[in-house]
Amino acid sequence: MTTNKYHIIVNPSPEGGYSGQCLELAGAISEGDTEEELIKNMTEAIQLVLESIEERAKANKERIIELPVAR
Repeated sequence: MTTNKYHIIVNPSPEGGYSGQCLELAGAISEGDTEEELIKNMTEAIQLVLESIEERAKANKERIIELPVAR
């Protein structure tokens, strides 16, 4: 199993807690009362978005390929 890295923009919420959005997966958005809770919730949001993408690809007989990108 390969582990991918995802980048999250973390913003303090005016009403308290934090919100976050994954830069690589625009649909992966979540919030949490603490940064630790936000990280847990973002991990779940990323997993759900990836599952949704895979299901859609399978239903449409699309292929998903991974591209290595050097930085």
